[in-house]
Formats: sequence, structure tokens, C-alpha cells
Amino acid sequence: MAKRKRRRKRTAGDVLLTILLLASIGVFCFAGYNLLKIYLQYKEGRDQYSSIVDTMITERNPDQAPETGGSPGDEAPREEGENISVPISVDFASLKAINDDVIGWIYVEAFDNINYPVTRGIDNDFYLHRNIRKEYLYAGTVFADKMNSDDLDECYTILYGHNMKDGSMFGHLSDFISSPDTLSKSRYFWVFTPGKAERYQIISVYNAPVDSETYTHFKGPGTEYEGFLSRVQGYSEVYIDPVPLDVKDKTVCLSTCLDNHDYSRRCVVIGKRINEIPAA
Repeated sequence: MAKRKRRRKRTAGDVLLTILLLASIGVFCFAGYNLLKIYLQYKEGRDQYSSIVDTMITERNPDQAPETGGSPGDEAPREEGENISVPISVDFASLKAINDDVIGWIYVEAFDNINYPVTRGIDNDFYLHRNIRKEYLYAGTVFADKMNSDDLDECYTILYGHNMKDGSMFGHLSDFISSPDTLSKSRYFWVFTPGKAERYQIISVYNAPVDSETYTHFKGPGTEYEGFLSRVQGYSEVYIDPVPLDVKDKTVCLSTCLDNHDYSRRCVVIGKRINEIPAA
């Protein structure tokens, strides 16, 4: 009879290779699970806000009669001097019925997707990962600093939003620095409240330490605020044609985290109000 082939004995090296293979498969599956989880979180945020925009926002016809507005001393509504039209209408009654913490709406002209409700919570953490229904949402909500007023009518207002990797929320704000041509698309953003629409001209874009004066709460348009305005344009990391600034000017700061995991700094976009139009 032919001799049976002897089964090769498993060595310690074989066992080690098997363990490494199983560990690699486990790591791969875990990474895949996390990627799927992240994708679903981002998709959930996009879907929720897309639904809000579809039901609460009406885009204005750019060919309709323009609306004008402004405070004494405002600049011409556009660089060419023509009148402006409010780009969208916001159904604040329906938003307030969902959550009375909704106090405004932010719309940035240079980007198609920065078009969000603005809330104000009991602190600066509440809406980090909550939607306007106060339910968990990884993307959170754009929210005003807790020190600002509900009517967003102070001399300096700070609005926070996440820097989402898919570009949602405030994920594109850093484009003003990384792609300076973005400013050529538009230098304007809008802040809507139940009583009015305000148009802001961007005057400075820069990365700021979290403990910088950028995050100062000004009690009113006094000496401290006037000094801040005199410095803020000089902070810009991209060239922007300077505009006159006065202690009576109202400014808004849009703030988001950097995308390089440097949690000690933020990307900020500061705008000066140049038009105020009463709600229709």
C-alpha cells in the first residue's frame, strides 16, 4: 500500500499568520462599519435640512421688482449701484411652531448649500448635535452664541456651524481662504429674522484662535467695539477691498472648526450689514 502523506504540522508561524489575517479582517470590517455610520450620519443631516428648505423656504424670482432698504449711511446695495432683491422668503411661523428656539436663517450667496435655520440654545453646546426638533443629529444646527440676543439685533453677533467633511453646514467657509476666487462669486450673505432681511458684505476672512478677541461679547457699540472694528479688516488672510467701518456698524461673524483637526483655531468670516429690508 502506498504510504499516506503525512499532514504537515502547524507551526507557531502559521498560527501567527492566521491571527494576523483574522485581525486584519476585523479591522477592515470595523473601518467599513465606521465609514458606513459616518455616511449615514451625513446623509441624515443632508436629508433633514433639504426637507426643511423644501418646505420652509421660497426662492424669490430674480426678475421680480427689486426691494430696497438700508440704514442711513449704508453703501449702495450693489457695487454697480442697482437695487437688490431678497433672494428667499422664510416661513418663520412654521419654523417657530416646530421650535421657538429658531430665531433666524443664514444664507451665503457664494455657496448653494449654506442655507440653514439659526437657533439659540441655553448654552453653546445644546445644538452642537441636535436638529431644530431638539433630536440628536450629528451635524447639529447653526446656532447663535448664547450671549447674543434672540432678535440677532446686537452690534456683533456670532453664528456657529460644524465644518462637515461633505461640505454641508459651514463646511465650505474655509474655501474663502483656500480658494480666494470664491469671493469673486459673491461677497455677501444674508441673515433673516421674523421681522427683516439683512444683507452683509464680507470684510474679513481669517483663522482665529479660540481665545482671540474675535469671540468677544460686546455690550454695545462703545470704545471696545470701535477698536475691534478698526483691527478686524487687517486680520483677513485674503485681500478684500477695504470698506469704511464705523462704531454704528452692525457686524456678524460666521465661525467653524478647521478641517485639519486643529481645535485651537477657527475659520471665521465677518460681514458688515449694508442693507436692512423689513419683512414683506
